[in-house]
Amino acid sequence: MEHYGKILVIAMPVFLLLIVIEKIYGYYKKNDTLPLMDTVSSLSSGITNAVKDVLGISISILSYDWMVSKFAFFTIENSIATFAIAFIVIDFYGYWTHRWSHQINFLWNKHAIHHSSEEFNLACALRQSISSFVNLFTFLLIPAALFGVPSQVIAVVLPLHLFLQFWYHTQHIGKMGFLEKIIVTPSHHRVHHAINKEYLDKNHGQIFIFWDQWFGTFQEELETVPPVYGITRPVQTWNPIRINFQHLWLLCQDAWRATAWKDKFRIWFMPTGWRPAGFEESYPVSKIDDVYHFEKYRTKSSKKLLYWSIFQLFTTLLLVSYMFSNIATIGLPNLFVYGLFVFVTIYSYSELMDRKTNALFWEGLRLLFGVGILMYYSDWFGLSKIINFSTALLLFYLIGSFAMTFYFTRFEFRTTVLLKKF
Repeated sequence: MEHYGKILVIAMPVFLLLIVIEKIYGYYKKNDTLPLMDTVSSLSSGITNAVKDVLGISISILSYDWMVSKFAFFTIENSIATFAIAFIVIDFYGYWTHRWSHQINFLWNKHAIHHSSEEFNLACALRQSISSFVNLFTFLLIPAALFGVPSQVIAVVLPLHLFLQFWYHTQHIGKMGFLEKIIVTPSHHRVHHAINKEYLDKNHGQIFIFWDQWFGTFQEELETVPPVYGITRPVQTWNPIRINFQHLWLLCQDAWRATAWKDKFRIWFMPTGWRPAGFEESYPVSKIDDVYHFEKYRTKSSKKLLYWSIFQLFTTLLLVSYMFSNIATIGLPNLFVYGLFVFVTIYSYSELMDRKTNALFWEGLRLLFGVGILMYYSDWFGLSKIINFSTALLLFYLIGSFAMTFYFTRFEFRTTVLLKKF
């Protein structure tokens, strides 16, 4: 937990810098692929995922240590070969979990967030799940366990493998020659994120593309078919927490409505998107039929709301950076209190980004929660040892944030509605 938190403190500003560079480059090239509201939503999703991972809110059905103890033919010392074996096995594991997440209805819920952006950029790489509470597929790491690869090596390679998937989420890099046959490139991954019928459920590889070539899921990016991004059932929200559970909620509703017990059971394991017969007519959901003619989700936000959303994002990043840097000091169960506050924060300001008036309720709840923390601990988890006036500063921020939310929901949003009427 503490080790991963320190890694994230280093990684987060690097990712943020690269996203800013992509934004500037796109603006310079007159091909800006990073709309600001979409980017704030993506980065907010990345924060929720990072907090969830640091808190360890997930379990594995089989632990890797147990598999090593039961299946290892021999034990190998840490070496370049050990890390190479671990990396290849993890990529094999990643290919199949990724592929199954696209092909099985209940598994799609944990992956839909990553595809939910209707843009393709470095920020959307950070749209990662908070809804995967159980890891069902640790058994795919058995090849590494057979070789006796130590769990410490797996623990190092897993985050490295994840971070290496960041760079190819961009439209600004074309095809890369001979590398197209070896590794996953931006071209390959643009295909993967596209909803064109030619591209759906292709290129599941994470680092190496040869898994797709071997297992029949490879598709080259075609010059005549420009990729269109998103998911075929658009999420219609900037709120990453809502997005994480939209598909699961639909499955629960359909399972409840189904009259046949067979349908109630099999809906979870059928191909992604499957619904019982007649449900598309009886219980329709928004779906993109023509990928070349649909309206992307956009909220008619004022510059004030846009800039306020960016301010909230960066404030939350500062709070999370402090959390990750002081995991041992904050300790349990305080870390869960801190994490819950972060989740409420993101839920609140992303509801505001969606121009929902219930954002005022969530912001009021956050104000009470934050004040409760300051009163209970007489501090913000030890922050006053670094900044003397931190308690007063945070109190001012919480009250100011509630006041801004009140302004947007009671005046700006209402004024917009009245103007539409006239």
